[in-house]
Amino acid sequence: MIEWLGIGHLFELSGTEAIWGFLTPLVIFVVFFLAQLILPARRVTGYVVNPETGEPRNYRLNGLPIFAIAVIVWGFELTGMPRDWFYRSSLYAVAGGTVLCVIFATYAMLSQPPGEIQNRFVAWWEGRALELPFFKERFDLKMYLYVVGGTMLTLNALSGAAYNYERFGDNFNPGVFLYAAFFTFYVLDYFIFERVQLYTYDLIHEKLGFKLIWGGLIVYGWLYILPLWGMAAHPHPGFSTVWTYVWLIGTAALFLVGWTISRGANMQKYTFKRWPDRKFLGLIEPEYIQAGDRKILCSGFWGVARHFDYMGEGFFSFSIGLVFGYFVNPWAWTYFVFIVSLFTWRQIIDDHNCAEKYGAEKWAEYKARVKYRIFPGVY
Repeated sequence: MIEWLGIGHLFELSGTEAIWGFLTPLVIFVVFFLAQLILPARRVTGYVVNPETGEPRNYRLNGLPIFAIAVIVWGFELTGMPRDWFYRSSLYAVAGGTVLCVIFATYAMLSQPPGEIQNRFVAWWEGRALELPFFKERFDLKMYLYVVGGTMLTLNALSGAAYNYERFGDNFNPGVFLYAAFFTFYVLDYFIFERVQLYTYDLIHEKLGFKLIWGGLIVYGWLYILPLWGMAAHPHPGFSTVWTYVWLIGTAALFLVGWTISRGANMQKYTFKRWPDRKFLGLIEPEYIQAGDRKILCSGFWGVARHFDYMGEGFFSFSIGLVFGYFVNPWAWTYFVFIVSLFTWRQIIDDHNCAEKYGAEKWAEYKARVKYRIFPGVY
């Protein structure tokens, strides 16, 4: 069964290596925890209000230096760990990391009063606390999740590329390296604009349950590279020189289209939340529907579709399906299927939450003005 799935190479660790693979997330989580506490950071205020003070919460952001140091340590093998270790141990790391997330989520649930959610399993899954800061707000659990998850996503992708080269040498698959470059750029971009995360749905609405903790640490950090589990074990697809350039350049162009849509939409909303009257990029006039003391942005990206940023993620995930050059291999499309399924479902939940937040009448007005959910003219 394992060989039929094409992932037999991920079960080749010795017994000792398997144990170390299982413990790898524990080491990573501790190291990142210390790094986030010790390294210098900039203090910024977010969008979420602290109910105890009535003021916006304060955050320490140092994701970029942590990311840079981690990539340098990995690249120069400064710990003595082989560059392909994260990839080869990924199955065991997912298992070990999941166990830790169960423990973290249990603590997050039991450390809070029951509140509205009385069912313990639901409270464990969904969470009870919106934020869990420690050490006088020097450490925030949500931001920690994204720092660890984003950095490990890049390191796991790079590790898969290292494995591909070690295995095939001059016949390596350049698409695997382009894949690693996509996610390195994707995560680097996130850390450059780390403050924007403070104005997103996860920070504003999601509670700290197993769903978010496991999603931030393990799904984001390790399982986003799911296509690599099958595709890093394949050499160059054998295209001619001309078709190799067409394939790689075309895939990179599609990725950049998706990134532009997603980043542009998120930056426009961030700009609007901080400076409601400012033109986005000095060009796009902010138009909105007044809903009590709230405003629904409906110009620019947000006048094209109600969740246009999700379409950007869809284009990005489609480029992932193409990047390996094995267009009919199911492993290549696992990320695409996951992302499209996730955001199709999430936009339904978003619409429900927005109707509650802005009022059914005002949200209906916005829906009448912006007819499409994600893909203009289609959906």
